[in-house]
Amino acid sequence: MFAPTFAVAAALAPPPPRGGGGGGGEFDHFVVVDFEATCERGRRIYPQEIIEFPAVLVDAATGRLVSAFRAYVRPRHHPRLTDFCRELTGIAQGDVDAGVGLAEALLRHDEWLRAAGVVEGGGRFAVVTWGDADCRTMLEQECRFKGIAKPAYFDRWVDLRVHFEAAFGGGGRRVKLQEAVRAAGLEWVGRLHCGLDDACNTARLLVELLRRGVPISITGSLPAAPPPLEQARKQQQQQEMQQLLVPCGAAVCCYCGVASTGGVMAMRGSTQRRCFYGCGNWTAVSGATCPFFLMGGVVDCPIN
Repeated sequence: MFAPTFAVAAALAPPPPRGGGGGGGEFDHFVVVDFEATCERGRRIYPQEIIEFPAVLVDAATGRLVSAFRAYVRPRHHPRLTDFCRELTGIAQGDVDAGVGLAEALLRHDEWLRAAGVVEGGGRFAVVTWGDADCRTMLEQECRFKGIAKPAYFDRWVDLRVHFEAAFGGGGRRVKLQEAVRAAGLEWVGRLHCGLDDACNTARLLVELLRRGVPISITGSLPAAPPPLEQARKQQQQQEMQQLLVPCGAAVCCYCGVASTGGVMAMRGSTQRRCFYGCGNWTAVSGATCPFFLMGGVVDCPIN
């Protein structure tokens, strides 16, 4: 599927025989992911988009890294990578120009798992990340922003940092992946911030924790979709709020690039006849999906 990096070649080799525990408990396989996304030095890019989609498949019983997957993803809103992004990730402009859309990357990843026999037949597997950002923030928010459906197995995951800090201690701070790998007695292999190399090193650390008998379990998940009655209630609340707003006419865009919703508060009170605004990236099922919506509020509006 792609030319393996040095880190991948080393990681996919059979692990040396070692004593100690092993086994993944409730899971037969682990799928380790580490996304890379558009970025700029000193500031955040909105919307941030995934540009490298890597994954490594680990056999929980043997500790063997079975296979690896990678797709480069073509960003839609910021198609030109910044110099900082190229230097940090090692991803060339040509890589993303020749890449696929996020929906296609998700489809190819799912086909890779099915070809490995992981998804079919009630296989027990879990997505593994270092930190919560990959599944909770990066993939989830981009899929919502672009209206892309993703497999449900990305809705719950193992944050390996939680298990590492439980076993080794974190010293009261968030341990970085490279530090954790070395603290576990392993050598870092490959290029830091290459998504596939980072995923391989995370997978090797996972295997080491399994060898030490550390139990691996789900640590994070997305909130379940509300039942139909709750969804209908939220939609009704949205309609009632719209009746309280008079179009303001002010053209405002959220910093994430979505047009803001705005109006003038008609309800009597301290905020009557003042502008109300918030990010338009809102759905009745999930509520606000942009942090700007939560920070938005009532502002002065020059209306007589």
